[in-house]
Amino acid sequence: MPELAEVEYYRHRWDAGLGQTVQSVALHGQLRVFRGTDIEELQRTLRASVFSESSSHGKWMMFRFARQRRFAWIGIHLGMTGELHCEAANFSPGTHDHFVLQQRERALVFTDPRQFGRVKFHAGSTEPEWWAELPPEILSKKFTVQWVEEFLLRRGRAPLKAVLLMQQAFPGIGNWMADEVLWRARLHPALKAGRAALHALRLWKELRWVTAKSLRIVGKDFSSPPASWLFPHRWQPGGRCPRDGTLLRRATIGRRTTAWCPRCQFRGAERVPAAKRKAGTPGREAKE
Repeated sequence: MPELAEVEYYRHRWDAGLGQTVQSVALHGQLRVFRGTDIEELQRTLRASVFSESSSHGKWMMFRFARQRRFAWIGIHLGMTGELHCEAANFSPGTHDHFVLQQRERALVFTDPRQFGRVKFHAGSTEPEWWAELPPEILSKKFTVQWVEEFLLRRGRAPLKAVLLMQQAFPGIGNWMADEVLWRARLHPALKAGRAALHALRLWKELRWVTAKSLRIVGKDFSSPPASWLFPHRWQPGGRCPRDGTLLRRATIGRRTTAWCPRCQFRGAERVPAAKRKAGTPGREAKE
């Protein structure tokens, strides 16, 4: 499933249409990607509107359209197989092209073969509640060490890997990013979240670092992270930890396939000296 960096990459694919008028809207309105959406109002509102703004938040994208003093917002979640792409003006939608905004010089297309994605629609003078109520973005000022610590404590008995995947606290973090954060933080993915709260500062720093770097690398042009990251080694046969060369281990944790280094993410390392518990233990690695 696309994570926040991949979402940012796909969002930019539609930016070629910014400032241009939507001439027509083609969609498969009966499909579940449009569940709960008033299809007729969506088409009526978007037709002849100008594509004015795009943004992303975690795994969601938002596209704003304007016509005179009336605004419309389209929220898109890519699910597991969704993609956004920009095609020529004479584009003819295929079976899996569920949402197409036709402009004079191009077509903005949402494709989703397995239909696990979602399209939301809102019209009005203010942004929709379901966008405004999303949790703090990881790079925002509202995403604090206290936010991380308190959420970990509320989910105290769950494996840390499973908790990092909870979008109500860590928007945009998915499987590979969670593994990367835990590897850099030297925390075992099966560690109970309540124990991991002792390391909230370290987790907070690594979440922000991995997010920022992923947006610069993956979000820019879909490049893969460098060999100094865990990412290129996670699923390689015989893959080894880029930090110390230890053979990586894999298992299902929190119902997700997980990779980690048994040496630098040793479960016994979950304890920290009492004097450091209040402040946290940064344990920063040299950043590549």
